[in-house]
Amino acid sequence: MSVLIVGATRGLGASLTKQYAQSGHVVYGTTRSTESPAAADFPDGVRWVHSVDLTEEKAVDTLARSLKGAEPIDTLIISAGYFGSENFDDGPKWDEEVRMYKTSSVAPVFIVHRLVHAGLLKGGSKVVLISSEAGSITLRHESEGGGNYAHHASKAALNMAGKLLSLDLQDRGIVVSIVHPGFMRTEMTKGVGFDKFWDSGGAVTPDEAARSLIEWAEKLDMSKTGEYWAPRGPRDIGTAKVVLGENLPTPLHLPW
Repeated sequence: MSVLIVGATRGLGASLTKQYAQSGHVVYGTTRSTESPAAADFPDGVRWVHSVDLTEEKAVDTLARSLKGAEPIDTLIISAGYFGSENFDDGPKWDEEVRMYKTSSVAPVFIVHRLVHAGLLKGGSKVVLISSEAGSITLRHESEGGGNYAHHASKAALNMAGKLLSLDLQDRGIVVSIVHPGFMRTEMTKGVGFDKFWDSGGAVTPDEAARSLIEWAEKLDMSKTGEYWAPRGPRDIGTAKVVLGENLPTPLHLPW
């Protein structure tokens, strides 16, 4: 099986890349750098695609050109993300908002479109879009307050983009799954001060989240295309109980 991880060098993407490669899959991983990560950091055999920066339109051409002649991808996981924190008193930040939208919700549409038309995604392929429970309007509750506008809104936009892609790709037999992988102990969440919630919020390591996500992707079929799920359930979603009630199942079908 062949797997393409977009955003493969850090956090969840790195853990996915390592675990898929260790399982013997053909793994392509993208990096924004012009060079591959240190060989000691990843298993042998990962095929690196360089200079893929999702804030730049040319990244899509770079990705498609680098994969030209490759066998179709069985599973595409778009894991790249960026989180710039915002609050109302200090105000939103234009450049950071644009970066979040481009990375989370603009680039994935172009990537999927290009790979389908290049014959690199076909019937039976699976597309997994890494979203967040932060993108659920229903789960936004007054107890959490406002702020972080572009992070939340770009994930909500990704959810819509994923739903629309699923409708366009259904007749082609390509599954599109929109996923909240879990609240993770990463440099990204630490960088916006969320590390203070790691213990109380049930945050898991990227390796744990990756294992759950791989199991989820293996079982995916057209019955779940275009849907929004938390494979690890409600355990790390702070507003789940107050909004959705008690005794919630795992995996959890999330509300838009």
